[in-house]
Amino acid sequence: MKPEIAIIRVKNLRLRTYIGIKDDEINNKQDVTINAEIHYCAVKARNSDNMDDALNYRTITKKIIALVENNRFSLLEHLTDQVLNIASEHDWVDFAKVEIDKPHALRFADSVSLQLCYAKQ
Repeated sequence: MKPEIAIIRVKNLRLRTYIGIKDDEINNKQDVTINAEIHYCAVKARNSDNMDDALNYRTITKKIIALVENNRFSLLEHLTDQVLNIASEHDWVDFAKVEIDKPHALRFADSVSLQLCYAKQ
């Protein structure tokens, strides 16, 4: 990894949304836990100490919250893809990874999770 690459991690963002295909999942919001990792070149921010030269993780997180809380999803794959699109939408992003957990989705498991990655070509 190059030294100018910064890694932003949003850890355990706990939200509620409609996720699933069974009647109780369609009619009741469920908890999801989101972890995102975003890599970008931070040379300008490191040298300037100016917010305009940094990737604003608060703005990104607010977009993720709005998406998740204001929509319905049948599939964890679709939800994860939509969150990854937000995490990777800025031109500065070289790599992004999103993992979303759906707690209690399986009887004997703590959660089921899905992870998707984006890498700039």
